[in-house]
Amino acid sequence: MKAEQPSDRRAFLSTSAKIAAACTLLGSMSGIAATQTDKPLQNNGVSRITDKHYYLDDALLETGFDYRDSTITHTKTALHTLEIKDGKIAAVLANKQHPDNQLNAYSAQGKLILPAFRDMHIHLDKTFYGGPWQAPESREGKTIMDMIALEHTMLPALQPYTKQRANALIDLIQSKGSTIARSHCNIEPVSGLKNLEALQQVLADRQQDLTCEIVAFPQHGLLLSKSEPLMREAMQAGAHYVGGLDPTNVDGAMEKSLDTMFQIALDYNKGVDIHLHETSPAGRAAIEYMIKTVDENRSLRGKVTISHAFALATLNPEDADKMAKQLAEQQITIASTVPIGTLHMPLKTLNQNGVFVMTGTDSAVDHWSPFGLGDMLEKANLYAQLYTRPDELSLSRSLAIATGNVLPLDDKGKQVWPVSGDDASFVLVDASCSAEAVARISPRQASFHKGNLASGSVQKQVS
Repeated sequence: MKAEQPSDRRAFLSTSAKIAAACTLLGSMSGIAATQTDKPLQNNGVSRITDKHYYLDDALLETGFDYRDSTITHTKTALHTLEIKDGKIAAVLANKQHPDNQLNAYSAQGKLILPAFRDMHIHLDKTFYGGPWQAPESREGKTIMDMIALEHTMLPALQPYTKQRANALIDLIQSKGSTIARSHCNIEPVSGLKNLEALQQVLADRQQDLTCEIVAFPQHGLLLSKSEPLMREAMQAGAHYVGGLDPTNVDGAMEKSLDTMFQIALDYNKGVDIHLHETSPAGRAAIEYMIKTVDENRSLRGKVTISHAFALATLNPEDADKMAKQLAEQQITIASTVPIGTLHMPLKTLNQNGVFVMTGTDSAVDHWSPFGLGDMLEKANLYAQLYTRPDELSLSRSLAIATGNVLPLDDKGKQVWPVSGDDASFVLVDASCSAEAVARISPRQASFHKGNLASGSVQKQVS
């Protein structure tokens, strides 16, 4: 299969993926009110680990590749014990080897251990998830300005439920393996700093099982809604990134909008993460202007993310390759939701040129879309279908978009994760290897964050 798939293939994938997502969503929504502790545990099953130092036995780790001639045909695995201490992996041991027999031991029951997933574009502060089912209103004939107008009336009605629903959405993504996230949070005159304050309280309560950055997001237009003073207050209040939105189509002044966004970031030594839905020529001009700005302000290198970046999908292969090289030189990250349909993003070209590409839920169930499953493994599956070949190596490499480029094996099959000193953040998956996990979107049994059992359950070993 070629990397650049024919249009009929993309159309088929678009239709089939939407059907699959809808079916999966119906299954997940049926238990929307349940918590992890509501699920029946197996014998000796535990859903909470209080130990700071313990062993996790029967952990299936990838150890290398099998080859036929020069072709990778299979991933080798073996059971190991992980010694976990103070949130780190202290040692990777032979299975059931316990140098300190006074420590408690738990069992992963032979489940595959993969690096923790990262939901790097989500909106925890405004969601229908955790409340009654509500489909979005029809968007036929509506523009982004119409959606902004809708938020003026909708946001005040959602604010009493911000904490409750943010917690429910966190529970969902953790059940799918994500314990690292980046959440955009509305900062505009309708919400003020209320959403930020509520989200910060939720994240403070969840800091043991989730690491989450906050992007101050001027959803109603940085210039259009005159939100610069509020954005500056948000920086002082602890937001990690300065957000932005469609500087031409919404703010109507591309350079002034981007200059304002970048100046706030420079003034407070923060990063930038902008929603850029605009396609060519406006979107391309905005990307080129951001590349130029970062080149002129080297302190911004490695601190700028362009979310969506749909303009890249409009470039011919030569222009996409050239822009990818420029993005990589300035260390600008792309956050893509791996869109299906008519937009075919050059994600493989970006990766090949060294651009860091990550993915996220974006909307779960809200006024924009009802199809978000909170599942980064599903995003890796879509990436594999749309941009790679269905072989063992390609499938295993596709996992990188869900894990922040952390993989158990390097391209040659050398085991590079986990090693002593790594954060004990990982997910237990019912699969034989990462290639199968990506291809089959395999079930998750448990998620760990810095040694804490964040979701699911494991077995406690009985002496």
